[in-house]
Amino acid sequence: MQLIVRQIEDQVINHLRPNKVVVLLGPRRVGKTVLIRQVLDRLSEPFLLLHGEDMDIRRQLERRSTQHYKNLLGDKSLLVIDEAQKIPDIGNILKLMVDTISGIKIIATGSSAFDLEKFTGEPLTGRKTTFNLLALSEKELDQTEGVFQKQTNMRHRLVYGNYPELIHIPNLNEQKVYLDELIQSYLLKDILEFDLVRNSDKILQLLRLLAFQVGGEVSHTELGTQLGMSKNTVDRYLDLLSKVYIIHSVGAWSRNLRKEIVKSKRWYFYDNGIRNALIGNMNPIENRDDIGKLWENYIISERVKFQKYSKMLVYNYFWRTYDQQEIDWVEDREGKLHAYEFKWNPKRKAKFPKAFARAYPDSVFEVINSDNYYDWLN
Repeated sequence: MQLIVRQIEDQVINHLRPNKVVVLLGPRRVGKTVLIRQVLDRLSEPFLLLHGEDMDIRRQLERRSTQHYKNLLGDKSLLVIDEAQKIPDIGNILKLMVDTISGIKIIATGSSAFDLEKFTGEPLTGRKTTFNLLALSEKELDQTEGVFQKQTNMRHRLVYGNYPELIHIPNLNEQKVYLDELIQSYLLKDILEFDLVRNSDKILQLLRLLAFQVGGEVSHTELGTQLGMSKNTVDRYLDLLSKVYIIHSVGAWSRNLRKEIVKSKRWYFYDNGIRNALIGNMNPIENRDDIGKLWENYIISERVKFQKYSKMLVYNYFWRTYDQQEIDWVEDREGKLHAYEFKWNPKRKAKFPKAFARAYPDSVFEVINSDNYYDWLN
């Protein structure tokens, strides 16, 4: 079985420094543990690997004393804690270690941004570097496929997504079972463990509604009405789903025009396979009427990976006016606006909206399609 070298592997290694913490966040089953093992294989220094879901480990780390931690480490200079968000008050524990144990290096991974970011945020200010790991990117998949394979495989990924284990599952029915199990046993598990979230059916219904509305503005009030819950509850659930890396939102760009939409949001899935499994449609793209949504969601998820892995300083938006002029994707970066339209079919053209061009004359416009997408992601 070929192991894929992840794009951030070198960055993780380069940021392993004495008395600093590398925080690695990402959804379950995207390969965080495998990445850590690959990093450790490249290092020569002794390490201690702990797992946050082990009750004995939790009890040991709850004994808040520098000498106790030194005894645990022994001659190890590198500490790795997998699923660190499971350990209560992990931020202050790590702070004590990096402040009092000379030369220690720490890697902490987490499958949600709930506790790990909450508890490591303030205590580790100035002491940590955070990386995100998502499902396999198009660039990473270059290691397993050639130019001629890529177009065919990408069409498959529009439906089944990019989770690493799918590469090693040859049967389509088994891939469907895997994605369903991933949703039920891993992704939802992170949400349902938290207080006041007990209704998995409502969470699934909410995700299904979002899946059908990919690429369109979403009214949280209307979602609440359809689900029989308050807007505040919808807002809270959406926040939770974002923090376990199932979905992410994009706000509306507005600066100059009175006709610009300013308060709406669009929601996208980090992975197409999750989106399609939620709506129960795993048909090939030739037999679907939602290829536009599939393409938009997929290319945006790939662009987000590119941005995160390259540490790009960028703000993402969509743009639309009340008279229906719109742009799928707007990036505010390097002091300039970059506007993009997404078209699956290379023969389909798109015009730069006149209102946007007039209001933002220094902006640039490009159409991203199935022929030219790869250059945009590298």
